[in-house]
Amino acid sequence: MNENKPGDSQNLACVFCRKSDDCPNKYGEKKTKEKWNLTVHYYCLLMSSGIWQRGKEEEGVYGFLIEDIRKEVNRASKLKCCVCKKNGASIGCVAPRCKRSYHFPCGLQRECIFQFTGNFASFCWNHRPVQIITSNNYRESLPCTICLEFIEPIPSYNILRSPCCKNAWFHRDCLQVQAINAGVFFFRCTICSNSDIFQKEMLRMGIHIPEKDASWELEENAYQELLQHHERCDVRRCRCKEGRDYNAPDSKWEIKRCQCCGSSGTHLACSSLRSWEQNWECLECRGIIYNSGEFQKAKKHVLPNSNNVGITDCLLEESSPKLPRQSPGSQSKDLLRQGSKFRRNVSTLLIELGFQIKKKTKRLYINKANIWTSALDAFRNQNFNPSYAIEVAYVIENDNFGSEHPGSKQEFLSLLMQHLENSSLFEGSLSKNLSLNSQALKENLYYEAGKMLAISLVHGGPSPGFFSKTLFNCLVYGPENTQPILDDVSDFDVAQIIIRINTATTVADLKSVINECYNYLEVIGCLRLVTTLSDKYMLVKDILVYHVIQRVQAPFESFKQGLKTLGVLEKIQAYPEAFCSILCHKPESLSAKILSDLFTVHTLPDVKALGFWNSYLQAVEDGKSTTTMEDILIFATGCSSIPPAGFKPTPSIECLHVDFPVGNKCNNCLAIPVTNTYKEFQENMDFTIRNTLKLEKEESSHYIGH
Repeated sequence: MNENKPGDSQNLACVFCRKSDDCPNKYGEKKTKEKWNLTVHYYCLLMSSGIWQRGKEEEGVYGFLIEDIRKEVNRASKLKCCVCKKNGASIGCVAPRCKRSYHFPCGLQRECIFQFTGNFASFCWNHRPVQIITSNNYRESLPCTICLEFIEPIPSYNILRSPCCKNAWFHRDCLQVQAINAGVFFFRCTICSNSDIFQKEMLRMGIHIPEKDASWELEENAYQELLQHHERCDVRRCRCKEGRDYNAPDSKWEIKRCQCCGSSGTHLACSSLRSWEQNWECLECRGIIYNSGEFQKAKKHVLPNSNNVGITDCLLEESSPKLPRQSPGSQSKDLLRQGSKFRRNVSTLLIELGFQIKKKTKRLYINKANIWTSALDAFRNQNFNPSYAIEVAYVIENDNFGSEHPGSKQEFLSLLMQHLENSSLFEGSLSKNLSLNSQALKENLYYEAGKMLAISLVHGGPSPGFFSKTLFNCLVYGPENTQPILDDVSDFDVAQIIIRINTATTVADLKSVINECYNYLEVIGCLRLVTTLSDKYMLVKDILVYHVIQRVQAPFESFKQGLKTLGVLEKIQAYPEAFCSILCHKPESLSAKILSDLFTVHTLPDVKALGFWNSYLQAVEDGKSTTTMEDILIFATGCSSIPPAGFKPTPSIECLHVDFPVGNKCNNCLAIPVTNTYKEFQENMDFTIRNTLKLEKEESSHYIGH
């Protein structure tokens, strides 16, 4: 130590390991006490076997008294490291009869385990704790759920498995970095967000979890720039006589900021905005968003029988996609340009969630004639676990023989999603919001609906595709940050009230409408005194918020809790753009190429039959057949679209010497007939698919509308 200059802390060596490295992630913080000519690595000090923290945190070094440190250094000087063969090995293996001692860095090198909890025990490479799994049936590599690099799913020193999500695997180094950054309050499983079980296991396996707040919470004034408001009109021709910096709230000279970057502004009058609630983007952001191909400008929707009604754009125009809160300035615009780099594919996200599914299988007994009741009974069963693999068996009601036959999990989930879309839990035509159904709320059906949607997504079923943008934004950003639009109102009478209020041209007309609707406005708590015509915009906003959001607050909270099943809601909130594509939009239309690429040939092909198959797909796409692409997919798999997570197993084609095609929905296998002519092939395919699906629809027709 005397060789080092006390002022040059970078080159000072730790009194325990004799290394001058300053690497907090590996050795802990490097601390120098010049008064006592003492430098230590925190982990070297913490893990030393013959020292205890006898002082307060501010005394000595992290509460370890200086005299105790010197005694420990003296004790260790007599012990030889079994790795580097040098003296000063202050750490010993706690296993009985094990005599190994080593420096902390040498222990890391030989993959020893240091437990940063309890008595701060250390285990050598022969006695270290290991993770035990009963069997290893993973045939393929799995991604580390932090860095996403593929790893072999075999527990080892460098590869750890989550104790709460059995198919979640991590690099040790990734976990350690995450633990240091997140701290004890935010370090949790990346899949299910469990902290108690997860932290206990990680501490056992030698991950240090510091008792501090997350690093992003400790940075002083980290979010200070978010408090700065841009108050200047930046449009090319500012019409305000008082100048670009003039801002008069509640008037046409109030400054509205760009909803995307917040770093540009305009007076309402300078951009012909009729109210402050209207969306506005600066030219740069508008070019980035609308020319990137990622988003399309919202279309205006006209209500029936309202051709002569001039409704304000802000009511009929879908709100632009919400973006995360950003700092003003050019940095946020750079993020808009680079946003595509950080987008995740929704299939990959769902596959990650699927790592939670265990090998253990739960069989669900489903009556196809009453899918909803069967599903409720199955999912509410006390033995049901969402993380178990699902196996479906179809049964017939009132069947005295108790017969059952294997069913397709994807077909079952597809029928369940169809029922949910048409159930009384949702209202609307194409884009749906939650309804207010007191009986359903009493029976906790909104929670069950959210749970079913989550299970369908993670277990390879179809996505709903019928959420309104308002419902989606409420789930992602919170109801308090979401503004409904007129299209969200499915009640005709309420929609007419909103239209009448919004189309009032004078204060007298506005007051007249309010008087006519006095009782309704009073009941919903939206009655307000109007003094100017512009007050109608706030009144309309209040009605929309009440009818679409506040009125269904209880169903929404219940539905949201259900969506938390298997960590789905958290994933949606983390990657809203990815999930918006499957929750708010129906899947793309199937084509001949998509189906041709989807099905693989697993048996020796009959060249003629395969040629007929490709010709048949093209004929269906061209409208020269009585079936559709969706009919073919349903016949073979039970699904009318490709699930976001893909099919399991992959759909396949077989060529058999049979007269008619055969669909095996359990295995996603389609057996096509071997015929002499294409005409015979097409007739057999059309006849079988059309009549099979017709028969299935007739059997379940009373259920779909139930």
